[in-house]
Amino acid sequence: MQTDYAAWAWTSGQGLDGLTLTRKPLGQPGPGQVLVANRAIALNPVDWKIIEWGHPAWSTGRVPGVDGMGVVVAAGAGVTLQPGSRVAYHQSLASDGSFAEYSLLDAATVLSVPAALDDAAAASLPCPGLTAWQAVEKVPANGAADVLVIGAGGAVGLLLVQLAVQRGWRVWATASGAHHEKLKALGAVGVFDYREPDWQTTLAASLGERRLHAVFDTVSGAHAAKMADLLGYNGHLVCIQDRQESAPLPAFTSAISLHEVALNSFHVHASLHDRQTLRRNGEQLLQAMLDGSLIGPALQMFNFDELPQALRALKDGAGGGKWVTRLPVV
Repeated sequence: MQTDYAAWAWTSGQGLDGLTLTRKPLGQPGPGQVLVANRAIALNPVDWKIIEWGHPAWSTGRVPGVDGMGVVVAAGAGVTLQPGSRVAYHQSLASDGSFAEYSLLDAATVLSVPAALDDAAAASLPCPGLTAWQAVEKVPANGAADVLVIGAGGAVGLLLVQLAVQRGWRVWATASGAHHEKLKALGAVGVFDYREPDWQTTLAASLGERRLHAVFDTVSGAHAAKMADLLGYNGHLVCIQDRQESAPLPAFTSAISLHEVALNSFHVHASLHDRQTLRRNGEQLLQAMLDGSLIGPALQMFNFDELPQALRALKDGAGGGKWVTRLPVV
């Protein structure tokens, strides 16, 4: 096996402009770890945000990137995964990430990939798919209730709409006009353009006497707070970006519940049972992608040596889908 590998390294204080393609020594997995040769890497908004904002655990030379897919090439003590196993993963922000030819991973958190599922499709799932799954799991089923997904044109929102429909909810969504027909085809009963000033009035008219059981907001905590009035008694406000630092409504009124979604925190705070549950559900989502019961976002492909440019395009909202690169076999 080779002794070093190509990786994109972060430079403190320089943001996206400070990413440098370098070579790093290839480490070997310790107990409970696997070494994965990456075959595909997917970009997520959290990637450019942490690169620009920094992270307490980062110093110059850190490899960014949370999502990837590859093949196990070595396993540490206590690991049952065999070399050659295809896996997808969501890496801890406190460790070297996926923007590299190789990644060292906690074996308890990787997802086994179905043999027939495309590498790039598998890499595109972990962050948005597990985030959407966690968001839906926050809310009691409550029969055919009405729920609203804010920002359903993004990868998280697209998957969340489908999971909510499969739960039996009546799903409403906001997205730009380009996404409306696709979201309706996936089961949304109504889709509103968030740029229209009267979309909330139109939603209320469509609901009639009913109120929303849940709002899933992918924009920000401040934006989510503005949606609280749409919820009915004992409703649920789920923040997928940020969280509610203070209650958005007066006490003893509609008695809504507030939820935050923080996927990467599982690396530090999840119990073994939590990790097993996350892994099991992640593998179910991958299987659902393979059998067509879960439709992932369109893939926007780029070359590995153009990764900083792809991150900038993602930040600027360019492109028509999920940014993914394939890596050659090394």
